[in-house]
Amino acid sequence: MDTEHEIPAQHMHERTVTWHDPVHGAKLATGLSGLEIMRGIRDARLPAPPMARLLGFRCVVAEPGEIGMRLDYEQSLENTMGMLHGGVAATMLDTAMGCAANTLLPVGAAVVTLDLSVTYLRPITTGQTPIMATGRVVNLGRRTVYLTGEVKGADGKLLAHAVGNFSIVGPARGTRPEGTPPSV
Repeated sequence: MDTEHEIPAQHMHERTVTWHDPVHGAKLATGLSGLEIMRGIRDARLPAPPMARLLGFRCVVAEPGEIGMRLDYEQSLENTMGMLHGGVAATMLDTAMGCAANTLLPVGAAVVTLDLSVTYLRPITTGQTPIMATGRVVNLGRRTVYLTGEVKGADGKLLAHAVGNFSIVGPARGTRPEGTPPSV
């Protein structure tokens, strides 16, 4: 049974999101390594992906094998209990981990998520924001990358932890981008 509920005007909110066409963003990144792309996004020289714009998180750390994403409080991302929806944290972790893997790949290669397991340790409330999601490469193989991720609150407490495997697509991994350590 569908029921319409009238929502008082003072409880209605609106949010506008603008983004670049992802195909255009990819063209701007042609010929760049994953690390160069992530540093370009971090420094606002390249557009952020549409999903990052939609949820409002941004890259603030871009190093070989490690990416950090920051999210400030945004009420539109809450669940009905007034906490950050778990899917937001999972999306940030998936993005940070995938981007961390990309920082170690040659030009033209990328990763796609094979599996992602997230453990939520504490509810994420407004008092814990901004939050940081960090992805780190644990093992870079020939065809897959194993990573860990974590979401921490403004107080530094661990809120969620993730592990995942990502599949390398595109050119075979044979050479590492300049400045990348031989093992991670």
